[in-house]
Amino acid sequence: MEYLKIIAFTHKHIDLKSLGKLVICEQTLDDRLRNIQSELGVKEIFYVGTCNRVEFVFTASDNLDKDFILRFLTVLDMGLPPEYMEQFVENVSAYEQVDAFNHLLRTSCSLESLVVGEKEILAQIRKAYEACRVAGFTGDYMRMIMNRVVKTAKEVYTHTNISKNPVSIVSLAYRKLRDLKMCANSRLLIIGAGETNKNIAQYLKKHKYSNFSVFNRTLENAEVLAKELNGTAYPLSELENYNQGFDVIITCTGATEPIVTEEIYKKLLNGETGKKVVVDLAIPNDTAADVVKNFPIHYIEVESLKETARKNIQERYDELVNAEHIIEENIKDFELVLRQRKIEIAMSCVPEKIKEIKHTAINGVFADEINNLDENSRLVLEKVMNYMEKKYISVPMVMAKEILVKNS
Repeated sequence: MEYLKIIAFTHKHIDLKSLGKLVICEQTLDDRLRNIQSELGVKEIFYVGTCNRVEFVFTASDNLDKDFILRFLTVLDMGLPPEYMEQFVENVSAYEQVDAFNHLLRTSCSLESLVVGEKEILAQIRKAYEACRVAGFTGDYMRMIMNRVVKTAKEVYTHTNISKNPVSIVSLAYRKLRDLKMCANSRLLIIGAGETNKNIAQYLKKHKYSNFSVFNRTLENAEVLAKELNGTAYPLSELENYNQGFDVIITCTGATEPIVTEEIYKKLLNGETGKKVVVDLAIPNDTAADVVKNFPIHYIEVESLKETARKNIQERYDELVNAEHIIEENIKDFELVLRQRKIEIAMSCVPEKIKEIKHTAINGVFADEINNLDENSRLVLEKVMNYMEKKYISVPMVMAKEILVKNS
């Protein structure tokens, strides 16, 4: 784990509104990561962006000092003004080697989450890794890391009560929404068709809400969610033309600029003046600050859910200890797995060398003798050679691993 690094910006040290400035939109992610790889000597990398963290998991030989982190943010080219650059460099969480691996495992097990015990983070990390793997940003090392991440998280969720009676940002938001005692025929606008909105919409459907209008940048995804909710789907571009009024807006998109601007909000009101509800679980917020300031609304956002989340950590403290023990054991085991993998890579040329020796023996050194054999004898010889080839390949590998285990 010598070269494993993590640069993390999280809710623990940075307010969520500022954190939103580091969220990378899907359309520009590949170019930004390519720049990081080419200019900073980063071999493998993937990016995780959730409602309360932005993290970069990568391999590099440089130390994670402030100079490197400043260069990293500069190459990332997020258009940050100097005061934000300084804030992020001063409040970054940087991890290297075993500490980096420990942090990644803790994060995947939700020990670092705003809400301890929520399982969404594991799915988010897997999805983030998979997107970068498909795009070619990760290789064999990150594959092994992620296999262990998934294994560890599953063990924690299975063998501890950390996720018993699970609480998540979505469920906390729904509780706040429920406390407002909306009537069952409330008009609900869902903006965004990602996992967060799917989850909160399912809570609402379960509790007999039925009047849904779903907006999404990709219409097909809006149609899928609308079908589940017996609602109506619209492309996001039609939001400003929607004139059927609303009681609740639930929004969570990956946009880096507000979706619900003051101008659009006025149009959505369609002349109505009553107090509305806006649930904004996006980071950065989808709702413009002017909307919150200038209109009578009940505003529910991730930042406002923090205090409830802190209480959740206290309630689950005993389970944190059990989870940390599982993580420690997996780190120890994985160090052995890594050493075994190094042996496999170092000996990966053995099969080809054995095949070359076999080919030379059959077609060169002993070619005349073999050609003088009858058909049955040649078949027996071929079987013997194939058997010996397999053993010459497997036995050294097994012996090397056994020696490694005995000496560890």
